[in-house]
Amino acid sequence: MEVIKGKRVMIRKLKIEDVFGMLKWGAHTDPLYFDYNFPKLKDEEVKEWFKIKSQSKNKKCFGIFNEEERIIGYLSIKNIIKFTKSSTLGIVLDPKYMNKGYGTEAIKIFLEYYFYRLKMKTMHLDVAKFNKRAINCYIKCGFTKIGESKQKLQIQASNFEDIRYKTDKQYFYFDRKKKKVYSYLYKMKISKASYEINRQSNTNNK
Repeated sequence: MEVIKGKRVMIRKLKIEDVFGMLKWGAHTDPLYFDYNFPKLKDEEVKEWFKIKSQSKNKKCFGIFNEEERIIGYLSIKNIIKFTKSSTLGIVLDPKYMNKGYGTEAIKIFLEYYFYRLKMKTMHLDVAKFNKRAINCYIKCGFTKIGESKQKLQIQASNFEDIRYKTDKQYFYFDRKKKKVYSYLYKMKISKASYEINRQSNTNNK
């Protein structure tokens, strides 16, 4: 099995036993990030979740491991289009390991693999406008904003004020229609050419 290694992070194809390790992850306490919490699954549900993630022809899923070889996240590329050599990135980290540089390193070493081993040309992603931490990470990795969209939150707040709609201006990144809450997203993109420019710039600044 091919392994992608960085200074602190290792990435490899996700195995079903990794998913059982993900059940031990911490949880976000801020309602805004409840959608990012890994679900509490029973054994049969773990198998179904793994099947969905691993057996699709247009999707690949990878585990992210730290120095102790503990699974601390997973990333996926979905909507893989062979003709245009493009896909959409998704990444989730154990909240206990966020804000420690693991996510940035994981994306950077995966981009190297993506463009040079998989021979892909473009990667897209969607990120919630309120998720400033993730946006800064993606920009650091070389992604640029190319548009906007919105999607319904999977976990709906029981009360509109639960997600601080009207109490804090930084949370004005939502819409409400027919009692459903939607999050505004940035659409972002990186090409192989822009990745190479960003990588060279980072090398020159060291």
